[in-house]
Amino acid sequence: MKELLVGNAPCSWGTLEHQDQSQSIPFNQMLDELVETGYTGTELGDWGYMPTDPERLGEELAKRNNVVMLGAYVPVAMKNPATHKEGAARAVKTAKLLAAVATTQAPYLVLADDAGTDEVRTQRAGRIRPMDGLSKDEWRVFARGADDIAHAVFDETGLRTVFHHHCAGYVETPDEIATLLDMTSPDRLGLVFDAGHYVHGTGGEDGDLGPALRRFKERIWYIHLKDLEPNVARRSREEGWDYFTAMRNGLYPELGKGCIDFPALLRWLAARDYKGYALVEQDILPGMGTPKESAARSREYLRSIEVNFTEKQLLASSC
Repeated sequence: MKELLVGNAPCSWGTLEHQDQSQSIPFNQMLDELVETGYTGTELGDWGYMPTDPERLGEELAKRNNVVMLGAYVPVAMKNPATHKEGAARAVKTAKLLAAVATTQAPYLVLADDAGTDEVRTQRAGRIRPMDGLSKDEWRVFARGADDIAHAVFDETGLRTVFHHHCAGYVETPDEIATLLDMTSPDRLGLVFDAGHYVHGTGGEDGDLGPALRRFKERIWYIHLKDLEPNVARRSREEGWDYFTAMRNGLYPELGKGCIDFPALLRWLAARDYKGYALVEQDILPGMGTPKESAARSREYLRSIEVNFTEKQLLASSC
């Protein structure tokens, strides 16, 4: 029977880019709790959160039942061409660390816009208008930067890059995702499909992922499992909250507590014979929530619906 491989990320323990980490949970506690709550993979988190020496990082992962390193999130302000060179260097440095500790499967360099730094996009996250987006010239700069970074990462490390569409960044809405994918190399830049960011980026609370999965199916290489609290999402639009206010009010709940149709997503993955990991992310700000308890409940929820991923194999074996 095929197994659903599930990881969890440092952001579920409140480690988020551009946030005060004075209340951050140490990486060793995070990894211990990750393993205790039933996960076998993780991502790197911000550079410096986990050890950046490959030998020490490998030891930390190995002594916790060989936790699999799945990827690392690298934000770059791609709209600005002056950031591309430094962004590429940072991405390659990160990818070299990933490659050095890779085990059962190749990690991904998770590239993203520098979300949460542009005032307009941060203020209007979840309700983006066409006028809030990039011009044609800006799109060319943005796409060229993403492509160049993906090619540099592959050339230097052999690892592939996936782009993370992200609320409060310049690739948030379905059409923005499509534009970026149309303008970049399908052999070097894929998509990490994030369920919660996608639905919030549509400007609604319909948890049906079907349209996105059909539209982007050839470029979806990696999956982030994130739920969306529909009442918070709706209130954030009605009251004009910025992105971080919405997060503080619980925009991303434990899995199964929001509107995302995860059983349908697992069926789609099974139909495509997906063999990689699905990474749980419950983005919370530092000091928020109950990370270990929430991680455990999200893992139990996935176990309760896992038949949607394995039923194809079960049916085949019974024939």
